[in-house]
Amino acid sequence: MIIVLLWILLLLLSIAVALFVCLRHWLQNKKKKLHASTSDNRVYVGIFHPYCNSGGGGERVLWCAVRALQEKYPNAKMVIYTGDIDASPNSILEKAKNVFNIALDSDNVEFVFLKQRNWIESKTYPHFTLLGQSLGSMVLGLEALCKFPPDIFIDTMGYAFTFPLFRYLVQAKIGAYVHYPVISTDMLRRVQSRQLAHNNKKYVARNPFLTWAKLAYYRLFSKMYRWMGRCADTIMVNSTWTENHILQLWDVPFKTHRVYPPCEVSHLKNLPHSEKNDEVIILSVGQFRPEKDHPLQLQAMYELRTLLAQEESLWNKIRLVIVGSCRNKDDYDRLKNMEDLSKHLSLENCVQFHVNVSYDDLLRLFQSAHIGIHTMWNEHFGIGIVECMAAGLIMVAHRSGGPLLDIIETSEGSQNGFLATDAVEYAENILNIILDSFDTNRIRNAARSSVERFSEQEFEKGFLRATSTLFTDA
Repeated sequence: MIIVLLWILLLLLSIAVALFVCLRHWLQNKKKKLHASTSDNRVYVGIFHPYCNSGGGGERVLWCAVRALQEKYPNAKMVIYTGDIDASPNSILEKAKNVFNIALDSDNVEFVFLKQRNWIESKTYPHFTLLGQSLGSMVLGLEALCKFPPDIFIDTMGYAFTFPLFRYLVQAKIGAYVHYPVISTDMLRRVQSRQLAHNNKKYVARNPFLTWAKLAYYRLFSKMYRWMGRCADTIMVNSTWTENHILQLWDVPFKTHRVYPPCEVSHLKNLPHSEKNDEVIILSVGQFRPEKDHPLQLQAMYELRTLLAQEESLWNKIRLVIVGSCRNKDDYDRLKNMEDLSKHLSLENCVQFHVNVSYDDLLRLFQSAHIGIHTMWNEHFGIGIVECMAAGLIMVAHRSGGPLLDIIETSEGSQNGFLATDAVEYAENILNIILDSFDTNRIRNAARSSVERFSEQEFEKGFLRATSTLFTDA
């Protein structure tokens, strides 16, 4: 029986090797024909961004990167792998121009539309989501590879499991821009300590066996993730927090470059601030996702009201304005829960929710607000924080991740914002800002000066420096 099983395994292994060799041969021939069809020795750069038409911070990274590569390497052809099959190439480029003010050479950009994007969507995998999405990205990556085998492959969304496909099937050079690691040592610690979180449900945290099983799953997955990540030739990370985790997980110190994401700072720094508003507006900007921890913002307002129990006239002037986008029904359900929580805490008269606002409306809110609040634990960077600071808001963010390590400085003499960990600390910082216990004008000016290092120009310099090795002999 054992001998029969061994023969079956050997047969399956032989079939897998034969399929790999045949696929590799076919793809390399396709790649040779592609180059033979052009006489100008073009370099084909494939950029993997399945949600390129979303209009978020990750898409700003994508289009700034494409613009920088077009200007530096005019002989390179940019090929965008996207799952946005309902959009035309012109509409995608037009949106990049309207949303980000990034104009691209349309003649030098080609879109490869992928039909298997459902393989990387979390809703496809109610259980073992990390593994499911990662293996699903290999299916999507294989579709991309079969449709267009590039010379250089750059992933800008964090799908490390696609790297070996492009590396070993067509010998493409691999670049990665990592916004955050798919798994982190912080996640392992939370599971091990049996802490409740949006990605560690109550029934798991309370059960020792399920906790052990989840830890084993996470550790196995992190080893797989390490092997995939080490296939990259150059790795860009968006913050110190992400860099520390990637170095721990992948152990690639000589390949890793910290390249802060591009933020819209020039326009916001010149934004005039309205002095006519008698209200004290605290502004929160972010999607209605569980990790953003909007309930902590409401709890901070509840604690602030307690601190101002003897100052009712001042309390009546304070408003928390929560601006966020909703992607799906889950987000809208989350928004409804926040509205219900604000009523439960008797805060409905001082909390406003603005959903899917236009950029012009957001600019008006920036002009009228005084304080910014951000409550996500271990935010990998925090583009919204940078934008608030550039617009002249005094920022109070979570004492962790990118805000702590890269953005906000609290040392005397160089302070440009505030950090907090719980509702009481948030409330105390907000009260000190309102009462002008600190030199808030100095802090505001320091904040606006500090954000220049996160500009599009600085991003493009860092991106081109990190990817230069990919174009050597390409």
